[in-house]
Amino acid sequence: MTLLIAAVIVLITLGITYWASSSTRSASDFYVAGGRITAWQNGVAIAGDYMSAASFLGITGLIALNGYDGFMYSVGWFVAYLTVLFVVAEPLRNLGKYTLADMLVYRLRDPRVRTYAAVSTLVISAFYMIAQVVGAGSLITLLSGGVLKPELSIPLVGVLMITYVVFGGMLATTWVQIVKAVLLMIGTVIMSVLILNRFGWSFSDLLGQVEARNGAEFLGAGVKYKNPIDLISLGMALVLGTAGLPHILVRFYTVPTAQDARKSVVWAMGIIGAFYVMTSLLGNAANVLVGKTAIEAANKAGNMAAPLLAEFLGGQLFLAFISAVAFATILAVVAGLTITASTSFAHDIYNGVMRRGEASSDEQVRVARIATVTIGVVACFLGYLAQSFNVAFLVALAFAVAASANLPVILLTLFWRRFNATGAIWGIVGGILTCLLLIAVSPNIMKVDAPDVKPAARHLVQANALFPLENPGIVSIPAGFLFAFLGSMVGARNRRPDEEAAFEAMQFRAYTGHGVDGSVAHD
Repeated sequence: MTLLIAAVIVLITLGITYWASSSTRSASDFYVAGGRITAWQNGVAIAGDYMSAASFLGITGLIALNGYDGFMYSVGWFVAYLTVLFVVAEPLRNLGKYTLADMLVYRLRDPRVRTYAAVSTLVISAFYMIAQVVGAGSLITLLSGGVLKPELSIPLVGVLMITYVVFGGMLATTWVQIVKAVLLMIGTVIMSVLILNRFGWSFSDLLGQVEARNGAEFLGAGVKYKNPIDLISLGMALVLGTAGLPHILVRFYTVPTAQDARKSVVWAMGIIGAFYVMTSLLGNAANVLVGKTAIEAANKAGNMAAPLLAEFLGGQLFLAFISAVAFATILAVVAGLTITASTSFAHDIYNGVMRRGEASSDEQVRVARIATVTIGVVACFLGYLAQSFNVAFLVALAFAVAASANLPVILLTLFWRRFNATGAIWGIVGGILTCLLLIAVSPNIMKVDAPDVKPAARHLVQANALFPLENPGIVSIPAGFLFAFLGSMVGARNRRPDEEAAFEAMQFRAYTGHGVDGSVAHD
């Protein structure tokens, strides 16, 4: 039954891809659907892109196993959209064309910035994509009763995501995300209604049973993050990281105007907010009804809590539907990540740097499709190696990289008149390297020698961690700003005489839209 429902969803999305392929002719069509997506469509697609396997599978599992600490993921990811709405959406749409690098180069006028921004996009997309592939492997293995091992299930996801992007471009990706968002909300609402009905329509009763089963401390901070600084660091990464995620930012180029970009964020926030409230119901109900032992038996990281809860609430048929929806969730998100990464390579690195802007539209699309296949293969390989990680945790690391490398550069580009290309390069490189270095010497990779910490099989280095926090955001985000500042000071000696006028012109265009052509054809 599960395979049948999943097959129906796949056929629907492949049908969308076939339809979209006839409308995907130029580079603009492939990259941003020609800027023809409406505000509500883009808002639902953003929600579909954002409510990933990390949200549905990962957060539910984290709440079920860790209580309050797991719910902080939901809070952080929802609050993050306030930064996107009030700071990023409109100026990004008015200044850019296809990628984040377009906006930076419009202000800084240095082709080197395009290269480093593209590298940042590829690194962040890789982290995020690994999480989705890990979720896909766990889910399909569970649903097939162990017949389809990750060696087969992960390449299956890779083939489908490559198909969506290669043939349908951004238009197909957008509609796949819309379909997925609708299905996921339907499934989550049904599960929430069944949960509330079982607990007398009282969330307090549910939490009371959670407390009775796990103790009062489970409903407070400290179950997963013994160090409160770690929880603060996680919150910083989640709240600030969204405004630097390339696959979210690129969606603002798919709408006709900056006003539509803002409206689409409002649509997305409504859907995302409702979803994340319901994750608290799902996670706590899984803890009570399924139990931590059964959840960890299915997957040590807790990624299967939501499907197991669906089986408990509605039997095999409901498990089949929820699992198929989770599969669709993964397909939609990896498609969005893949097209973002391939667009960045084709538009920024190939056309902008290697061909100095001289590549034809057909040539760019061909390179983007080749990049899509390459990125898909690499993502599947890395996802296979990272199977023991919780998917929400992996995505949180992607948010930390985005908040450390991209956000400082975006904010300083928009608001600091002395910011320059050297500062942007230092900020991107410094933010990425600081973040990756701290992750490499953290408890994620190295073990923790403490009596109250269980040893984890996922440790790649059997030595005590040098950095005590699981998420590096509290250090790496300020470091990104510091590197950007220091780079700007170093680059000040080469300051061009027109930089002051360029900043004034950038701000005028960013907040008025003056000079922006009617669709996506910018200066």
